[in-house]
Amino acid sequence: MSVQFIGMIGHRLASETIAPTGPVFDKQYIADFAKAHENAGFDRVLVAYGSDQPDGFLVTAHAGASTSRIKFLLAHRPGFVEPTLAARKLATLDNLLDGRLAVHIISGGSDAEQRRDGDFLDKAQRYARTEEFLQVIKKSWYSDKGYNHRGEFYQAENAFTQIKPHQPRLPIYFGGSSDDAIRVAGKHADVFALWGEPLASASETVNAVKAEAERYGREVGFSISFRPILGRTEEEAWQKAEIIRAQAKAQLEKNGVNLGQAKPQSVGAQRLLDAVAKGDRLDNHLWTGIAALVGGSSNSTALVGTPEQVSDALLKYYDLGIETFLIRGFDPLNDTVEYGRELIPLTRQKIAAHKQQALKESLPAAHAEW
Repeated sequence: MSVQFIGMIGHRLASETIAPTGPVFDKQYIADFAKAHENAGFDRVLVAYGSDQPDGFLVTAHAGASTSRIKFLLAHRPGFVEPTLAARKLATLDNLLDGRLAVHIISGGSDAEQRRDGDFLDKAQRYARTEEFLQVIKKSWYSDKGYNHRGEFYQAENAFTQIKPHQPRLPIYFGGSSDDAIRVAGKHADVFALWGEPLASASETVNAVKAEAERYGREVGFSISFRPILGRTEEEAWQKAEIIRAQAKAQLEKNGVNLGQAKPQSVGAQRLLDAVAKGDRLDNHLWTGIAALVGGSSNSTALVGTPEQVSDALLKYYDLGIETFLIRGFDPLNDTVEYGRELIPLTRQKIAAHKQQALKESLPAAHAEW
């Protein structure tokens, strides 16, 4: 497996430690942020979805116009755009980007978040709708003639789109940790995305998704998300983590957030809180400090240490069958540059050497002597 690195671009400067700065749709920042990822050697960048945030299709289009090589991962929540129209929008965007698009399907883990956009289905219904959404969208992308669809959530008569994805297959990433999520992922996902769990629980999820995909004769790739905190020494990295914790705590309190009080609906967030309960530092370099503050929401766990230590930690997840790493920092733009200088090339080098060694060990003794 070849390792892939995904970053994440925002539409203005902001993080858990930095109050939002600039206009809510900062065109220059979007362009600069996307270019920084491209120059740092990232393979792809995620454009997230939020019920109060700028439209991700347009953020992606603008970022794509500002870059030439880096690929994009557009988060999309089924339920607000009919799948026939979503298929055309995504295919059009993929053509605009010359085949640099993938879509990250998120069914939604919070009733309150969904209701802000007018969606009042419960979680189980949302996953059922997602499954049907993906069935329809694939028909639109890959059918060479009109089709009819009559389902529980969507109906279409003689549906057809002349605009097809630029790529032979537009990759589908999928998020969610519930049984329903794993079931849908097994049928439809090209890449299953995990939040940054400890090694043991990440392995459980990987094995569960693989088993579900095998039922349909499919193979699924895996991605995992971390917030690397790097230092010249391990001590410096942990000191940096504590500064980040203090800054995030101050910002949350300033915004009137009741720290650690909310009980998340998302199974993924609940799993991160399970990790929080096991301690602040897990598997040597996995840090749950921010996950504890934000109630397990989002990709809030960090890997803390020197670039050598963090790359070694990533290699352990690679050995579980996870070949894609979504990494983003608490100082978004500056951390992107640092990852490109210190972490990404080192990790690629280590994984290439790791693969070469594994290949040697798999060869018969006679071949190894050649």
